[in-house]
Amino acid sequence: MAPAPAAVALITLGVDDLPRATRFYEAIGFRKSVSQSRDSVSFFRAGGVVLGLFDRRALAEDAGLPDGGRGGFGGITLARNLPSREAVDAAFSRALEAGARPLQAPREVFWGGYCGYVADPDGHPLELAWNPFFPLRDDGTIDLPM
Repeated sequence: MAPAPAAVALITLGVDDLPRATRFYEAIGFRKSVSQSRDSVSFFRAGGVVLGLFDRRALAEDAGLPDGGRGGFGGITLARNLPSREAVDAAFSRALEAGARPLQAPREVFWGGYCGYVADPDGHPLELAWNPFFPLRDDGTIDLPM
């Protein structure tokens, strides 16, 4: 049997308040799966992966890790690539209106693109970016050349 392809299928964020986190991600354009979400977890289509929201303490316990709580940088960011600088500006404003905290205002960046960062209501950093080197498909996923 051939090995399964290397693919990230699901990204789960630990959150302190599931209803609040769910409302935030819906407000910035993610569509919740009603059939798969439960009172304890929300699932969203996120391009080629699924984004899950789950109680932070329960997620830490499930992974066998201590819950460090909210605060410092956890070593990961989510990125939403957009088709233009203007789309980045609009997404940044929409995220702030939905309850995000600004981290870095959209700006030209050293690698040749344009991006800004917000923190979702649980402090997870979300990059909003236009990258001229990563063409986007119609569904918003990156057409990554091999």
